Amino acid sequence: MNKLVADQADGLRRLLAPTQARVVAVAGMGQGAGGTTIAMNLAVALAGQGRNVLLLDEHCPAEGSACEVWDIDPLGSLADVAGGRLTLDGAEARAACGVHVLPAPPGAVRGAGGDPRRFWYDGFVIVDAAFDREGRLSALAQGADDLLVVLQPHPASVTSAYAGIKHLQRAHGMSQMRFLVNGVVDAQAARQIMNNLAHAGSRYLALSLQPAGWVRFDPLVADAWRLKKTIAEAFPASHAAVDLRRIAGEMDGWPWRAAELQQAAA
Repeated sequence: MNKLVADQADGLRRLLAPTQARVVAVAGMGQGAGGTTIAMNLAVALAGQGRNVLLLDEHCPAEGSACEVWDIDPLGSLADVAGGRLTLDGAEARAACGVHVLPAPPGAVRGAGGDPRRFWYDGFVIVDAAFDREGRLSALAQGADDLLVVLQPHPASVTSAYAGIKHLQRAHGMSQMRFLVNGVVDAQAARQIMNNLAHAGSRYLALSLQPAGWVRFDPLVADAWRLKKTIAEAFPASHAAVDLRRIAGEMDGWPWRAAELQQAAA
């Protein structure tokens, strides 16, 4: 799809969309990739830019989940809101940084009733996505406007991430994903990883793999975690926080997923 057609389809989608909310699912590719860290920090960065942000936590109540790290205890879940048992205001909790958080256990909601666009009308919905035992995404994450996968800049992580991307493409029929390299020490190496992954996706998977950039390694991430905060909250001048704000600032300009564009143009 050339740029002119993509721009026209993007404009049509925005006109036809029931809301202006953009849903972004973030998934860590392997243990220690930092998917939850990236999801939380992007949510904080977007909120700091004046956007309305809802984070749907598929990992709650596990240790290291957004609810656990921020030490918040929402009164309900996505299933409660979708089923009409609670309003969003009655179910969610608001972190000190301004991000609204709602637990979203995978499989608890099926069908269109779990679409967060039904009750979150503008800004961003960030899904901290969890995989099932077969390495598949929930219906919520599959239905996101963007899927952002997170990997580390190490050979084992890159290999594992590529295998995971291949599995997701086959399991869900996705034609476009984004990826972010987390914990970067060598910028040139990160650029090479991004180029190689984008090329491999196009050549071998018929998949558009769009690089979303990288986040530099920063030891302050661990210090922020001990403070029950993200690095974007605790150390806003840190290298990682600067990178995350830059990525958050670019998210409005991301082209929409090809499948979504086709539906909008139909």
